[in-house]
Amino acid sequence: MATMVDVAQRAGVSIATVSHVLNDTRPVLPQTRQAVLDAIDELGYTPNTLARSLVTARTRSIGLAVSAISNPYFTEILQGVEAGALEHGYSLLIADPHDDPQHERKIVQLLYERRVDGVIIAPSADPEALLRYLGQHDVPTVFLDRLVGSPAESPFPFDQVCTENAEPTTRLVTHLAELGHQRIGLVAGLPGLSTTTERITGYRHGLAHAGLPYDERLVAHGNSRAEAAEEATHALLSLAAQPTALVTANNAMTIGTLRALRRRGLSVPDDLALCCFDDFSWADLFTPRLTAISQPSKEIGAQAVRLLLERLASPGRPGRTVRLPSAFVHRTSCGCPESSKSPERHRKGPES
Repeated sequence: MATMVDVAQRAGVSIATVSHVLNDTRPVLPQTRQAVLDAIDELGYTPNTLARSLVTARTRSIGLAVSAISNPYFTEILQGVEAGALEHGYSLLIADPHDDPQHERKIVQLLYERRVDGVIIAPSADPEALLRYLGQHDVPTVFLDRLVGSPAESPFPFDQVCTENAEPTTRLVTHLAELGHQRIGLVAGLPGLSTTTERITGYRHGLAHAGLPYDERLVAHGNSRAEAAEEATHALLSLAAQPTALVTANNAMTIGTLRALRRRGLSVPDDLALCCFDDFSWADLFTPRLTAISQPSKEIGAQAVRLLLERLASPGRPGRTVRLPSAFVHRTSCGCPESSKSPERHRKGPES
């Protein structure tokens, strides 16, 4: 079995240089790095990860905790995390907290007990137990998609990455209002999630911008899941004064809403206009094609890895929140004819 000594001899470098290439602990000239990598490949050398972790106190592994991994949005985030981790020589341990606060805390504890170097988490609606554990054990952490409020300690010790939520939702509502809709309903997400709160805020801003009154009866919570969204849509369509347009606040709830409309024999956009937050790969295949807000899901995942690696390199620095821009994708479910489709446009969000 080949050793580091064999690799160093084959590449014509020192053992320390081989170590720096393997552990990314010091810059190495590109041609030297390539010589080491070629020697590793030729000799079939496999680093002893366990032995290396005992020396460096690092396992080069990341724990990822996201609920509803089957959701295409989170699947793409996972792909972004995986690509970013592999690029830097890290492996992933993945768990699903099921949006349950107690299970979430237990899952993260299990990940950290397996000596991951840090964790990336899409937090639940009630992350207090999780925050206590992370703070008590000083776990390097990045929150993605959903933000958490700053705990009592200052400066805030965690990093966060998400997309813009309020302004894009405002844009969906104002677009529907410009088409003449005065009763615009919202199928909102799980209460307590930052994404839910911000998208409701955007919905209300859109109504105010259009000069339309806010009616709380036109907001029904689909709890970020298809089944609950189907029930929420039925509730909205059972109002004495039904909405003429709907905004759904994530892609799973869009599916639930479409099921409810089909069961009622209603057609989009002839009977009811529809816009959704979250684009997904087959949104362009529906009839009509879905007008949507597209999030940079893979980039969210990749950015989370970058933030975590920066945190590992500088544990004491203040936390950062990074917001990435979304894109408005104008199709036909809003009631616009195909010929009037506008190009996809991007809005850049701030970083704090």
